[in-house]
Order: sequence, then C-alpha cells, then structure tokens
Amino acid sequence: MAIGEGFKHIDKLTDKKLLPNYPNVNWKGVKGVRDVLSHHYFDIDAETIFVICNNYLDDLLTATN
Repeated sequence: MAIGEGFKHIDKLTDKKLLPNYPNVNWKGVKGVRDVLSHHYFDIDAETIFVICNNYLDDLLTATN
C-alpha cells in the first residue's frame, strides 16, 4: 500500500503541479479506493473493483509510466 499512500501525498509533494498533467485519471477516486482497500477491506465490493480494473486501470498505468 506504499504506492497508494504516495498518491495521497503526491499533490503536496509536487506543489499541485503533477496530477493536473493527467486529467484522464480520477485522482480522488484513486485515493478513495486506496483507503477502502487499506482500511475498510470488509466493505470491498468485488464487482466494483472489477469494473475499476477493467475501465480505469489503463489511464493510471499510462500516467505512472
């Protein structure tokens, strides 16, 4: 979960200049999913995670490469 924690702080570390370069990524959603996976794992909805992985992971991978 270290990567997820990094996403939570990246805006502050980059003076809010990095994330706006990747408008296709729902950064608020990335941070929220990280919180659910880390702290609310009993509330995880497998179908929602499946939809996120199928529909949104490519944008996140493009932004991090």
